[in-house]
Amino acid sequence: MTSDTTTGNPTDDDVPAGGEGPAGSAASERRPTDTAARLDREILGGPRRYTLPDLVEGTGLSREFIENYWRWLGLPVTHPTDAWFTDADMRALREVGELVDAEGLDEQAQMTFIRSLGHTTDRLALWHVEALVELIQRRRGLDDVSARLTALDRVPELADKMARQLEHAWRLQLAALTGRLATEFGGAHGAAAAGGVDELPLRRAVGFADIVSFTKRTAGLGSQELAEFVQLFESRARDVITEAGGRVVKTIGDAVLFVADDVTTGAEVALGLAAPHAADDQIPVRVGLVWGRVLSRFGDVFGPDVNLASRITELAEPTSVLVDPPTAKLLSSSARYALTAQEPQEVQGIGEITPVRLQRAYTGA
Repeated sequence: MTSDTTTGNPTDDDVPAGGEGPAGSAASERRPTDTAARLDREILGGPRRYTLPDLVEGTGLSREFIENYWRWLGLPVTHPTDAWFTDADMRALREVGELVDAEGLDEQAQMTFIRSLGHTTDRLALWHVEALVELIQRRRGLDDVSARLTALDRVPELADKMARQLEHAWRLQLAALTGRLATEFGGAHGAAAAGGVDELPLRRAVGFADIVSFTKRTAGLGSQELAEFVQLFESRARDVITEAGGRVVKTIGDAVLFVADDVTTGAEVALGLAAPHAADDQIPVRVGLVWGRVLSRFGDVFGPDVNLASRITELAEPTSVLVDPPTAKLLSSSARYALTAQEPQEVQGIGEITPVRLQRAYTGA
């Protein structure tokens, strides 16, 4: 393993990020600006001092494993002879190697664990930086390019704080998830309790909410107005879903996919999303909801009932909620809801369905 004091190993000042050393046209083409090199050191907590062979020697891991690790993170090793890796990289690889050995993770499990980190943090880093750029634009009245250059000076100062917030938020979410699973399956024993080996494992209310005529409504908006429009919809949707007891699975452009652990909570989420909001009644939303079984993988949910919920959403009118007949039957026992069957419709890939409109029951108040 090459140390930072080894004679002949290029120092951080000699080797550019992504470079092969001070000589050669390939290295020159990859030489970053001084600002980029400074940001790199500050964010990563130290210089890039190790090559790929150094990592192999210093961790005891195979070259194939290390290359897979970086590829799964979304940061492939494109120049294996460069001094491209940091002390933190060395520690992280040692730890992940110990995890793989201790838990007996096969390649599929390794890929899932590591790729989920890369996928999530890639989007999160982008989201945080873009939020900072927007703040600087609003606060200082700068154009987009000037705001981005200004944001670069703030990112290293925020990195450690946001990293701690990320770990704290992840632990809170992990505790919430394991708590739900313990409650749901604490008394279960094997496939029989879950409903059979051929059925998808989780019973959930699953729904979609999307903006009606999104393309038409946003056609004339500039970048700032479009960002504010989408953020308003997503922020309100997340607030409604979490306050009603549901969970956001993901946002998909102009739509949000959510789940809930029981059908009543799902109905409350759906009605809350569809209800006009005084602050943003210019964003009409329609919702489709189905109670069924899903498979949870990769931070997402899958299954025929997810597809059905999406299709039903497409049939809904603005500010309305549609459910399928089995879900309507479950909700019909509650006096708080009114359910009205609609005309049967042919849905591509599913066949004929009779959607049912879900509303709050009239109480006379």
